[in-house]
Amino acid sequence: MAFMDGYFGSYVVVLVLLLIGVGIFAGGLFVNRMLRPDRPTPDKLTTYECGVDPVGEGWAQSQVRYYVFTYLYVVFAVDAVFLFPWATVFSAPGFGMTTLVEMFVFLAFIALGILYAWRKRVLAWT
Repeated sequence: MAFMDGYFGSYVVVLVLLLIGVGIFAGGLFVNRMLRPDRPTPDKLTTYECGVDPVGEGWAQSQVRYYVFTYLYVVFAVDAVFLFPWATVFSAPGFGMTTLVEMFVFLAFIALGILYAWRKRVLAWT
């Protein structure tokens, strides 16, 4: 296969593997659609969530502060993800002061975000 030896040879391999993956995925969905039973009833078509029958409208308003708490959680989770590898590299010889300075710069950015949230009174749970 001469076309796979040139510059675009690796791209052809990636494209072929991508097409095989899409084919397997689409084939699985098609087989599932052909084999599943399809008997819709009114009971099966009603909205169901957490064992509670649907009552009233489907519109529920949530406050923005819950999303802000979620974002703050993500910030702390990302902080923890970076702290663990940093702790392992910090003990390696030759990386002490460099990694210490880098981590303090990183923690300063995190602290600025938390300070901003605190100044905007986002952290008050009311």
